[in-house]
Amino acid sequence: MQKNPKRVARSVALSPEGILLAALELVHEEGLAAFSTRRLGQRLGCEAMSIYHHYPSKQHLLDALVDHAIATVDTAPAGSDPVQRLRASMYSYRAMAHRFPALFPLVAVHRLNTPTGVRFIEAILSLVLAVVPDAELAARHFRAIGYYLAGSALDETSGYAKGPSAAEPVSDEFIVRECPRLVAAARFFKPAEWDATFALGLEALIDRMLTDARRITPSPAGGRGQG
Repeated sequence: MQKNPKRVARSVALSPEGILLAALELVHEEGLAAFSTRRLGQRLGCEAMSIYHHYPSKQHLLDALVDHAIATVDTAPAGSDPVQRLRASMYSYRAMAHRFPALFPLVAVHRLNTPTGVRFIEAILSLVLAVVPDAELAARHFRAIGYYLAGSALDETSGYAKGPSAAEPVSDEFIVRECPRLVAAARFFKPAEWDATFALGLEALIDRMLTDARRITPSPAGGRGQG
């Protein structure tokens, strides 16, 4: 049987970058659950073993996909105002999640223990410290930001209230009768309202950071001092 020349050409030109891009396409089209090196090999026109010459295992390839996504976040936005730079980075992270919606569930829980990952953590911590110059408070605000960004991005990219459930959905009539507050709030849960909701949470986080910053003065040891 004659081989597909396009598939052969892709196989001959196999490279880490080409594999990575094909993997991103596959995850985007079929989701993480269906991702495998066998299916990726079919897309590239090669055997799965050929992929392992460039990535030792499927997990190494997944690590590279996460690195690729994280590297698109702008952690050094222009400007001298540290609050604005931090805000811009948070919006950039959210934009990354929307660029890679099928991959983001993995990004959200990944250890970020690669050079790209730890540099990303260092960059965001530096932005937080520029706003709240205290080691302990900066660490806590960094974690709070992570909670918020991961949760909001998962909600927006994986689908609000679309998780698995064995329960039979209640009827609209039941909701109207039993849940008037939910009925009143429902329109604000729609995608058209996400920007305003995200901004509300983000600004609440920043306001608390600024409140904490006003209460402290930086000390040489990086500890907390009373202002």
